[in-house]
Amino acid sequence: MNGQHRPLVLVVDDEFLIAQGLRLQVEDLDMEVCATAASADEAVALAVAYRPELVLMDMRLRGEKDGVDAALAIHDTVGSKVIFITGSREPATLARIQMDHPAGVLFKPISDRQLKSAIAVALGA
Repeated sequence: MNGQHRPLVLVVDDEFLIAQGLRLQVEDLDMEVCATAASADEAVALAVAYRPELVLMDMRLRGEKDGVDAALAIHDTVGSKVIFITGSREPATLARIQMDHPAGVLFKPISDRQLKSAIAVALGA
């Protein structure tokens, strides 16, 4: 990414260590993490507040709502692109993710190269 415009990224994962690891990976790509969220409601509120260009969204979150619920609400209110992150390859989970027409889907564990490539595609870089 160039130094003039640093895309804003919201990281959503209910596991603190994973969220912090993603934050570091994103910052190493010269992008700014505006916030991290652990629940769908928190993710939507932070997306409305910061209006990130990209959201890295874990599928499973704390509370009753999952990552798809959050992503759909974020698309309706902010229009951010979403890359889903999941540890599941279950057909039902993957079908649910596709309801949001995501910019990408990554499977845990995520390498720096996979993340960089997915972000470049999502942001059209």
